Amino acid sequence: MTGPAPGAGRDRYLDLLRALALVRIVTYHAFGWPWLTLLFPSLGVMFALAGSLMAASLERRAAVSVVGARMRRVLVPFGVFAVFVVPAMFLHGWGPPDPSQASGWWARLLLWVVPLDDPPFSQWAWQVNEPLWYVRAYLWFVLLAPLALAAFRRLPVPLIAGSLLAVTLLQLGVLDTGDSPALGRIVTDLTVFGACWLLGFAHHHGQIARLSPRAACALAVPALAVGGWYALTHQTQQGYDLGPIPLAQAYWSFGFVLLLFRFRPRDLGWLRRAWPVDKVVHVFNARAVTIYLWHELALIAAVLVIDWMWSVPSLANTLPLRTNWWKYVLTWPLLVVALLVFGWVEDLAARRKPQLWPRSRSQG
Repeated sequence: MTGPAPGAGRDRYLDLLRALALVRIVTYHAFGWPWLTLLFPSLGVMFALAGSLMAASLERRAAVSVVGARMRRVLVPFGVFAVFVVPAMFLHGWGPPDPSQASGWWARLLLWVVPLDDPPFSQWAWQVNEPLWYVRAYLWFVLLAPLALAAFRRLPVPLIAGSLLAVTLLQLGVLDTGDSPALGRIVTDLTVFGACWLLGFAHHHGQIARLSPRAACALAVPALAVGGWYALTHQTQQGYDLGPIPLAQAYWSFGFVLLLFRFRPRDLGWLRRAWPVDKVVHVFNARAVTIYLWHELALIAAVLVIDWMWSVPSLANTLPLRTNWWKYVLTWPLLVVALLVFGWVEDLAARRKPQLWPRSRSQG
């Protein structure tokens, strides 16, 4: 999710992919179209990007320093998010469901500080909390990254294959995580997106670039076929949406990310020439955590604004208030407000000078 401070020496292709991933996530949560998960598996892409950047950081600095910095850059914005969400839940009547278990319930509130498992939340706030599993998964990948990178340098292919095998066994019920829901969630995250994270390692070390086009397709196309077939033949209430189908998510994301890394464009000069797009990509990368954390609240706020618009006859009679497209249009300026109010926290977390709006180095 996080990357180096915006500036010179960045891989603009990775920046572009992260921006596309975030746009796709917001779009998916606005419309719920399952085909978007196939068109661009954002979560697999984001874990792969994070893996590549993590490998680069671990080569430059001590593991303890890298892990601490990565966690700080997520936990500080997450803490600010929690400061608003948790009191709001209490104000809406949230509390321990069983007085006899109150001590354990209050202890779990610490997960709103370091979410190594899902933090507790009320039904009133389910939509706001729905994307937080990514934060949990990201933190576990970061904590395990030094060991994973050491193992990857020795056994890259078996480690990637082992991750895909593990998610296969998990989906088929052969791999059992026991009676611990928390362990089940963690293991599922690590196995579903482990191959993508490891592809990030391989990308950083140039191993994917050294693959011939034929070899890359020979690996990616069967993975895409398995993932697509399993999604179509094991649909859930959400259809062929990859989210609730771990095996399909893992294989489709692996194949997709491998092709993205191997067949990257040679020239991204057009991005700098198309300066509005370039600026948007920069903002999305400088405020990636804020966009991810607050986009669901922006969607909720858009619905509240639409409810108000219905009370104004001139707006109700002229605007397409019933459509999800209008909600989607309203979400983006509301998300800009969130970036202005909370985005500077990411600068503090990265130990940069806080900026109300992130400026690229070319802007001064």
